[in-house]
Amino acid sequence: QVQLVESGGGLVQAGGSLRLSCAASGRSVSTYVMGWFRQAPGKEREFVAAIRWSTYYTDSVKGRFTISRDSAKNTVYLQMNSLKFEDTAVYYCAAMSGAWGSFRPADFGSWGQGTQVTVSS
Repeated sequence: QVQLVESGGGLVQAGGSLRLSCAASGRSVSTYVMGWFRQAPGKEREFVAAIRWSTYYTDSVKGRFTISRDSAKNTVYLQMNSLKFEDTAVYYCAAMSGAWGSFRPADFGSWGQGTQVTVSS
């Protein structure tokens, strides 16, 4: 089982940038589909981005967010640019042992504790 710890959240003005980090321990992130999800108050947890041999993004963040992986540091990142008020949420890192192509929260077996991202308008 892999353990995940997110960091890098904070308060930023609209149009600004943040980089989230997800430090993994226990197993290599390269053996998993790694994903970022977010959950805004009163809303369901939603998929944001995933990486393994390729990357995939939800439409609302394409061109603004970039997911990447540093295998030497066993860390996954989410670079978020041109942030909007509607990006405000708790962001979670997650790991999935299953096949690429399914990005439902229920498919991911390991989760971090989350990091708050607040975008002021």
